[in-house]
Amino acid sequence: MKERIKSLVGSAVKQAIKEQQLAELPDASWQHQLAWQYATNPGPGFNASGFQVFSQDDEDGKLLYIFSQIGTTNKKCVDIAFASPIGSNTANLIVYHGWHGFLVEGGDMATACQYFHGNRRTNIFPPVMKQAWITTENVNNLILEAGFQGEIDLFSLDIDGIDYWLWKALDAVSPRVMVVEYQDILGPDLAVTVPYKPDFNRMDLHEDFYGASLPAFVKLAKEKGYRLVGANRLQYNAFFVRNDIVSEHLPEVDINTCFTHPKVEEGRKTRFAKVKDLGWEHV
Repeated sequence: MKERIKSLVGSAVKQAIKEQQLAELPDASWQHQLAWQYATNPGPGFNASGFQVFSQDDEDGKLLYIFSQIGTTNKKCVDIAFASPIGSNTANLIVYHGWHGFLVEGGDMATACQYFHGNRRTNIFPPVMKQAWITTENVNNLILEAGFQGEIDLFSLDIDGIDYWLWKALDAVSPRVMVVEYQDILGPDLAVTVPYKPDFNRMDLHEDFYGASLPAFVKLAKEKGYRLVGANRLQYNAFFVRNDIVSEHLPEVDINTCFTHPKVEEGRKTRFAKVKDLGWEHV
């Protein structure tokens, strides 16, 4: 009973924190001014452009910078593994920049639904939200059924699992920009991923046995026609831009530049050894 009470209290506290964070979000005007400034004067460049509104780290700022340089076509995005606006790579664009999204999550989406249907910026035309377990077998059909097809501006992928295989299977949409989470403890040399399992659960073997290395994603990106343009500040989310979209301010970067943060070095020292022999698949 005590554990049950503790769990209920913990959930209530987490919900209160989320609601408080959402209530404190800033106005959109300064972002629009910043985007206009970037479009006319790129300033210090991609690496210095990060800031956090909804995103887990500084992805909101870096995405604003990218689209200030390359523009938008339809302001459509797909976000796979969207549990809540807080920690999302797409909520800022949806709420403050008029984007339309398809948001998918394998778990509970109550917080997301409550927020978007209750927000005056999104309640008239909220994003499409779907609770579903994503696999290579259903990812394209789910996207098509939601009304998304062909070119979109952004695809964000972060399911802590079979991410590599989902991007490999993706053909329902052609994103201009991809954001994918990579497993930073695997370093800049190994092109590996977890083996494909439709019911993959990162906790089955070890909490760090999930996802794929950045070299694996870079190799796949090149096959699909994308270039790596950088990472978030803490270096676990990689940004790719489609090669037909040219911008002198978004050149391809060396993979090693995405492994310079002290957090990455610490993780490789303390966490990699625990998962290095758990069955990574070379790609």
